[in-house]
Amino acid sequence: MRIMAFASQKGGSGKTTLAGHVAVQAERAGAGPIAIIDTDPQGSLSDWWNCREAETPAFAQTFISRLNEDIARMREAGIELLIFDTPPAITATIEQVVRLCDLVVIPTRPSPHDLRAVGATVDLCEKLDRPLVFVLNGATQRARITAEAAIALSQAGTVAPVTIHHRTEFASSMIDGRTVMEINCNPRSVEEIEELWDYLSDRLARCTRRADISPEVRMAGGNRAYAELGTTTSEVV
Repeated sequence: MRIMAFASQKGGSGKTTLAGHVAVQAERAGAGPIAIIDTDPQGSLSDWWNCREAETPAFAQTFISRLNEDIARMREAGIELLIFDTPPAITATIEQVVRLCDLVVIPTRPSPHDLRAVGATVDLCEKLDRPLVFVLNGATQRARITAEAAIALSQAGTVAPVTIHHRTEFASSMIDGRTVMEINCNPRSVEEIEELWDYLSDRLARCTRRADISPEVRMAGGNRAYAELGTTTSEVV
């Protein structure tokens, strides 16, 4: 089982919308079974799932105190991909989630405020030796600032080659538990999510060796945990 989290200290970056869309697209692409976990106290992803008529992705209710045990049960149940939505703050909860991840996705809107806010999330990923990727989200078509933001973010980590552009249908589709793939909308919106999942899937595949490391070992923290298995974090990224 692989684990991915959408994390950002900045509120309004689009974590919940992208988490739901990527989970649905992963199922559509045959990567399931997929389970999602909402660790944001606002519960936006939970609310979306509760409105959803489709049976997939699955929703997993857990608490940080029993996270390892619940992940082990999901792995035994055959879950292939676990996706976390996280709160817009660096908390102990986020630290424990990020520590378990094969990949941390940081949605970032191309604005000065959002770019300045990524530092705390990047620092956390570096502290815990977790691979990260930025996704430019809510971008304006052909806006110069989008390219400038990509260049700025590339100084801190990998930037996904897929940009998600601002279209109201991304938010409106979530109102009744759906995604742009499940409504009549601009086909380009669907294509962007499909392309984003293809890219994230490839990134996750490159973390296959890391995916085999148990949560218990990961919770030991950092390179020391990997040394116990005869490898280092630099070898699995």
